[in-house]
Amino acid sequence: MNSALVRNLLVRGMLAGLAAGLLALVVAYFLGEPRVDTAIAYEEAHSHEHGMEAVTRTMQSTGGLATGVLVYGVAFGGIAALAYCFALGRIGRFGPRASALLLSTAGLLAVYVVPFLKYPANPPSVGDPDTIGKRTTLYFLMMVLSVLLAVATVILGKRLAPRLGNWNATLVAGAFFVLAVGLAYAFLPAVDEVPKDFSATLLWQFRLAALAIQLTLWTAFGLVFGELAQRLLTPAPATAEAQQQENAAAPAASAAP
Repeated sequence: MNSALVRNLLVRGMLAGLAAGLLALVVAYFLGEPRVDTAIAYEEAHSHEHGMEAVTRTMQSTGGLATGVLVYGVAFGGIAALAYCFALGRIGRFGPRASALLLSTAGLLAVYVVPFLKYPANPPSVGDPDTIGKRTTLYFLMMVLSVLLAVATVILGKRLAPRLGNWNATLVAGAFFVLAVGLAYAFLPAVDEVPKDFSATLLWQFRLAALAIQLTLWTAFGLVFGELAQRLLTPAPATAEAQQQENAAAPAASAAP
């Protein structure tokens, strides 16, 4: 790819990320924020410290949420577009649209779902403030391992395909990924800091909402960016009129001395 094409895909990726961020914002506001409010109410009821808020809860759940999600969406879209530029043509004989959907699905699984299953998202009031650094490190370590294992899985599948065929190579590579992730789950320490009297229903609903936000973001990005990339990389065929003009010009050009 030349630099102009990469730049065009980068811009389209950021626009697709913005569109996906808007949809994720709607999901976050209607599914996530009510659970956050309930968790904050639990935290306030069990806390003896009542200080002044630097930013009101209303501002956090509206302007703050919108700013964070949309900025994240744009940045996410740009990074995903660059990854798409690298992956296009290297992950199989897929068209631009299919490649975007495949990359988005793989990214969702490797970047979010696999780490989420080991270290799921927690609402406010869940987790010891003194261990936040450790918990953050463990989560990012799991995410890095998941991404590296996903890349290794793709490489393994491509290496085995000539000998085993695409289907068997995919099964073997998939089994390798599941086994490697399972070993990572087993060796990395577990984190369980949920208060005993915290609502299990609220915890479950919050985690489902967090998963729904990411699912919306990645799926919407794959669909929107796939369409934009398809239009850029596979231009529409010439119209009938343009084709007729080209056919009429061809004999004249061949007859010219």
